[in-house]
Amino acid sequence: MELAAFRALLDRLQEAASAGDAAAFAACFTEDGVYHDYVYGPFAGRDNIAHMLTDHFHAACRDYDWRFFDAAVSGETGYAHSLSRFVSTMPDFEGREVVIDGISRFRLSGGLIAEYRESVNAGVAHVQLGVDPARSAKVFARWARELRARPETQAYADAVRARYAKS
Repeated sequence: MELAAFRALLDRLQEAASAGDAAAFAACFTEDGVYHDYVYGPFAGRDNIAHMLTDHFHAACRDYDWRFFDAAVSGETGYAHSLSRFVSTMPDFEGREVVIDGISRFRLSGGLIAEYRESVNAGVAHVQLGVDPARSAKVFARWARELRARPETQAYADAVRARYAKS
């Protein structure tokens, strides 16, 4: 994919996400696309991705906005810096404004997103919300287990261990 086409895809994605337009958001993905959300986990297929936007993202907040910057693409892989902002409507965190900084990774196919992953500092979001540190620790421990359980993470760690074992 060329950079201009990737940027246009990101523009459609961010506008749909910010507007809460689930159909337009999901249309940015392939039919079998997967959105790996760092909080809610994976959502596979357009219907589930649309559900995620309306029933998870927009259901728990107001004044939601998501923007991409500094897009880069190489073949069928794209990256972009992202900022998102919302005001929580969750009872425990009502009215708290949160800004999230992250890096988004896109596996692309046929001009659409086949797989989306993100890397964000969730601790910063938890502090802005006022999440109890003990609750945050449990969440972060689960995410660490999930990261370490991924086959690509295990293969990477095994290769590094083998390299250092030869030293």
